[in-house]
Amino acid sequence: MKRLAILVIPALLAGCGTLPQPFLGRPGPEASRLSVPPPPVLIIPPAQDALLGNAAAAHYAQDLATALVAQDVPSIARPSEKYDWQLIARARIKSDQVIPSFAIIGPTGRVYGHATMAPVPAESWANATPQTLEAVATAAAPILARQLGTINASVQQSNPKSLENRPTRMMIAGVKGAPGDGNHALALDVRRDLAQQGIVIVTNRHDADFILSGLVKVSPAPVKSGQSPSDIVELDWLVRSQSGAFIGKVSQLHDLKPDQMAPYWGDVAVAAAQQAALGIKQVVVNAIPKRVAAPHEATGAAASAKPGTGPGS
Repeated sequence: MKRLAILVIPALLAGCGTLPQPFLGRPGPEASRLSVPPPPVLIIPPAQDALLGNAAAAHYAQDLATALVAQDVPSIARPSEKYDWQLIARARIKSDQVIPSFAIIGPTGRVYGHATMAPVPAESWANATPQTLEAVATAAAPILARQLGTINASVQQSNPKSLENRPTRMMIAGVKGAPGDGNHALALDVRRDLAQQGIVIVTNRHDADFILSGLVKVSPAPVKSGQSPSDIVELDWLVRSQSGAFIGKVSQLHDLKPDQMAPYWGDVAVAAAQQAALGIKQVVVNAIPKRVAAPHEATGAAASAKPGTGPGS
């Protein structure tokens, strides 16, 4: 068997959340009915402690939500509810300046992080012009987004159910399109090789973190003078989440003779599965959130804007 290529193609998930999953404590019957929890969203209530009037406080919250969405943090400006992750905006007066600050609050009321921004002239803050509020929100967003990513990594590591702290579970949904006994042989061999990679194979979809399916396409190879006919065999291994979202793909190209696939694949399936298992494991590894900082760096760490980067500086 001549292997031509093996490609690992990860999914590009736009707008991925950076907060831990909700449903902490006792989620109740609504959560148990959901096969996949909704994406985590950061709630930004109107800033009651930011030295702003009601209208300006609501406008400020909306500016923060817009700026965080631009940093790929799903955010909504609205009053908070139970079990929400919140961003609380505050401000305090120091001499003739106002110092904006933020606190990241978890569903249990715990403060996970906070950030203090560069001072703003008190007069500009009191006027609450759209330009002033938007400038503070825009400057704060990247700082807060980095903190949220660190917090997420820390929480995932401390969660015993997180994929960082237990083996990955995968269901093999089967292989289609292979001639001969290829569908059965490839599925059987890749199941064995993935288990050797430390992946737990399950048979119930609801027990799986990932679903693997294989698709085989066979087309005649260009005929070369003096050579017996052969086929170009494309094997695509698709990795999806339990809900069916695309995670990644491993593609293999093989140049095989027809009698290597029919009636039995034999050693061809063994070799193809061994190659595929390595790529599939890499797709899974890439899909699991990585640790980006030590836990003490993620809890209560203050971040300040550099001098000259805040509005009014």
